[in-house]
Amino acid sequence: MKKIELEIVALSHSITQTHSYAVVLGEVNGLRRLPIVIGGFEAQAIAVALEKMHPSRPLTHDLMKNFLNAFAIDLHEIIICDLQEGIFYSKLVCSSENDTIEIDSRTSDALALAVRFGCPIYTYENILESAGILMEDTGSSGKKKKAKQEVVVEEQSSPTGNEDLKTMTLEELNTLLNDVLESEDYIRAIAIRDEINSRKKGR
Repeated sequence: MKKIELEIVALSHSITQTHSYAVVLGEVNGLRRLPIVIGGFEAQAIAVALEKMHPSRPLTHDLMKNFLNAFAIDLHEIIICDLQEGIFYSKLVCSSENDTIEIDSRTSDALALAVRFGCPIYTYENILESAGILMEDTGSSGKKKKAKQEVVVEEQSSPTGNEDLKTMTLEELNTLLNDVLESEDYIRAIAIRDEINSRKKGR
């Protein structure tokens, strides 16, 4: 199965939904985005590495990196390999002098390590197809590229529940999706994307 390379384009925080964060992965040389909801601790771990901050004592993922380096184990890549019931599954592809192995990992932990090692992030077409969001190819796409590895904090002005989405038409949902993507409200975009996908499956 062909791997598709991704990069972290934003880390989004919803102020109105406590502890709701989304790390947004963008298709390299493509227009699709893959938003993944993560916890506050994991978001902090990714943000610290993205911003190249150096805590006085090693955080959990720094400790893991130091441990791997101490035993001459290299992290080559991470692969977001599966999606089941809204949960992403990932694996770390590691190698030592004698062996290459794949280690099961939570996606948020895998991303926190990928940032620290500077290794590539991959997924498969079927995952991008079912969970990805297509960005419009406008002049703003260049601006979005520059936003790579930028920590974005966005306040949600629209309702956070899904109940209002059920009453909207598919056309209204697509318009709303474009609006929330423009304001980089990825938490809201995930809910809208899921509603659109469920409608399409129900046809």
